Amino acid sequence: MNAVLAFNKQEWPEVGDLVMATVENVMDYGAYVELDEYDKKGLLHISEISSSWIRNIRDFVREGQKVVLKVLRVNVEKSHIDVSLRRVTKREKIEKIMSWKKERKAEALLRSVAEKTGLPPEEIYEKAGVVMEKEYGLYEAFEKAVKEGVEALTKIGVPEKLSSALVEVAEERIHIPMVKVKGIVELHCMKPNGVKIIREAFLNAEKSEKTKDVKLRFYVVAAPRYCIEVLAENYKLAEATLQGVAQKVVSNVIKDDGQGFFRREK
Repeated sequence: MNAVLAFNKQEWPEVGDLVMATVENVMDYGAYVELDEYDKKGLLHISEISSSWIRNIRDFVREGQKVVLKVLRVNVEKSHIDVSLRRVTKREKIEKIMSWKKERKAEALLRSVAEKTGLPPEEIYEKAGVVMEKEYGLYEAFEKAVKEGVEALTKIGVPEKLSSALVEVAEERIHIPMVKVKGIVELHCMKPNGVKIIREAFLNAEKSEKTKDVKLRFYVVAAPRYCIEVLAENYKLAEATLQGVAQKVVSNVIKDDGQGFFRREK
């Protein structure tokens, strides 16, 4: 078993848990599976494979196949676990697979940090992984580190030097998908220092807007038309930032006896 998983998981699953498993042997009466997260074996009885009639069991499960199963019974004394395939809903399957993939990615990231720092993976997990998982979720903590930097980890108790290594690896290995929105502001200011007023209107708007999770870009389309471009991790944040920045730019120019208008571009 992977060292991180050994820390991360209890020894036995509980009834009702969803587990990732690998089909090892398919028999006429069912299949024996390896529970990947627990290093335990389970029995998937043929009656728990499908709600429909099964002519050939290998039409439903085959050796080497990865499956999401639900735990039905756990007998620790006999080291026996019964699992079900037919009781797993489509939504549960999708959510479990996504969670499993994130766990694997997080484990790979922790191993990379161990290589970078020369520390054992177990020590990395104890000093950082435990609190990261508790506060954010392990993979989610790496994503947060990419967005917010070292402070996202030091504020929850991860040592600063280790936080730096975690952020460095996260930035190398995680790509946060961004969405882009943009709009046009048309600005007029007839004062002698009108160009300076307009430039400062953009600078002041950028400073007053919380832009930690977004990227802003301003450029001239053809004076007096200027483009405001926003990159963010989701449309809601991007749109709110665009509207807020545009409103502040226009307000700043109007405050200095200029005129301004905003138009959202598709």
